[in-house]
Amino acid sequence: MRVGIFCLSLVLQSLSSSLDMKLLVKRMESRYRSAHTLQATFLERYSENGKLVRTEAGVAYFRRPGKMRWEYEAPEKNLFLVDGKTAWFYVPADRTVTRVPAKESADWRTPLALLAGEMKLSKICQKIEYAEEEASLSPSDAMVHCQLRGADSEPKRASESEGKKRIAEAQERVYLEVVPSSGELARIVIRDPGGIGIEFRFANWKMNPAVDEAQFRFQVPQGVAIVNGELAVGEKSVNP
Repeated sequence: MRVGIFCLSLVLQSLSSSLDMKLLVKRMESRYRSAHTLQATFLERYSENGKLVRTEAGVAYFRRPGKMRWEYEAPEKNLFLVDGKTAWFYVPADRTVTRVPAKESADWRTPLALLAGEMKLSKICQKIEYAEEEASLSPSDAMVHCQLRGADSEPKRASESEGKKRIAEAQERVYLEVVPSSGELARIVIRDPGGIGIEFRFANWKMNPAVDEAQFRFQVPQGVAIVNGELAVGEKSVNP
């Protein structure tokens, strides 16, 4: 009898957690989907094997469909811009700009792209669940693990437990820190299996700020060299 009650309790807890997660996701999606343009200040932290290597800060803008503008202000001025078709990374000090088709940019495949798209987590995440292994900055926030779509979720040539362990170790892990009461996105954490970690902390969100459309088009300054190439996650300042 006690075993039956215990099992029923576990089932009810699982259902409650599932319903809570659906509500949290819905609240977050609704908050950002209602705005055509978004603005926020950001702090970006880049680490290798748990050691902080670089910290940068600035202001980010998102506009649907498919446009982003990241103005890095500290420690130096850089610009990462996606105009819907092309991703540009401009380094004024080097007088160079890197250009790559947006769909080929590793950055465009992260949940950051949601903010400039349909704002539907299921488009990016194959599975969404609470993350016990990643602590939130605020004890009142919820930490969510997003299993990215396209990742192989079936263990091969190994026991089920061994297969799941190997898959977890091989996949890039993405976490979202969300304020449960409002659905506000407070932080995104990306953990690469190679030991690289990228974290974005957001604050001062503004819905539909007055931003000219020209801000999402890149005009190559005179005398600046254009370099064609891939913008990999982890490359200096190219992580949105």
